[in-house]
Amino acid sequence: MDGVDDLIAEQIAYYRNRALDYDRTSRPTGDSLANYGNELFAALDRFRPAGDILEIASGTGAWTTRLLRHASHVTALDASSEMHHQAAAKVNRDRRVRFVLADVFSWKPDTEYDVVFFANWLSHVPPTRFELFWTTVSDALRPSGRVFVVDELRDAWRFDDMFHEEFSAEADAPVVHRSLQDGRRFRVVKVFRDQQELESRLLRLGWLAEVHPVGPFFWAEGRRATTKTGVQQ
Repeated sequence: MDGVDDLIAEQIAYYRNRALDYDRTSRPTGDSLANYGNELFAALDRFRPAGDILEIASGTGAWTTRLLRHASHVTALDASSEMHHQAAAKVNRDRRVRFVLADVFSWKPDTEYDVVFFANWLSHVPPTRFELFWTTVSDALRPSGRVFVVDELRDAWRFDDMFHEEFSAEADAPVVHRSLQDGRRFRVVKVFRDQQELESRLLRLGWLAEVHPVGPFFWAEGRRATTKTGVQQ
């Protein structure tokens, strides 16, 4: 394992151990950013993720429930069985949801999807795995498939003492140091990407994407600049 593999393994371990408390601790009481969240939900509803959906890093299912408003079927991919357990209860074991336990960096799609969706995940992709990750997204999409992304443009909690975090620039990736309630500490990859830089980098990888800032967050939709057969869309 190289340094990035170590970081990814540590990141997975953190979220596995945090699964039971994730929903309760991921937002402060009286969330001052809730209105931004509502804007992100509204953008997803306008996008209408219909058909067969792949949700990467599906977590406790907070966004899965939103996807089910439009989707015929959702494949919820996550590296934590503990997160899947929380999500299954949240969606009331809806038969339209298939849970897949896998690390996306080693996972290979077994079918193609109309939409690939991921929220609060792209910032956890190490820079050296960015291109590999988007290749996996491309492999998972049907020729006319679309992508919808939600994440942070900058640290949303940087002014909140309760959520103050310790960031460091390590050799393999920028990380944040996070602690569990029992005191154990983990490194988690955290990459904040500039709007124009993200659009330009995706274009170089063959994607047409529009990034829309919403306070410290963003939503983006995109599709391949060319089809899998190389024909311009």
